[in-house]
Amino acid sequence: QVQLVESGGGLVQAGGSLRLSCRASRFTLTNYVARWYRQVPGKEREEVASISDGGVEYAGSVKGRFIISRDRAKNTVYLQMNSLKAEDTGVYYCGARTILGDHWGQGTQVTVSS
Repeated sequence: QVQLVESGGGLVQAGGSLRLSCRASRFTLTNYVARWYRQVPGKEREEVASISDGGVEYAGSVKGRFIISRDRAKNTVYLQMNSLKAEDTGVYYCGARTILGDHWGQGTQVTVSS
């Protein structure tokens, strides 16, 4: 069964940093476009970053503060989040689309205290 597992969330003060990880099993995540999303209650899920062989992209709200990367050997995608703000609070999910469909992890909570 295809699986994505996020980790690395937590509580951090504004201005701090966190690194999220998304580890895939039963498929090679780094062969596909991998995306990080976040969701805040009452709002739609927002894509914050993506990575593929073509490069990386960021939402304007995180550009210059977040860095997405991947480790092929570990079949893992990361999201380094720096200079965190209260508005970065949310549940962060990683996702990928394969020929089998869309795959999501269970999410990891990030809470930034101001």
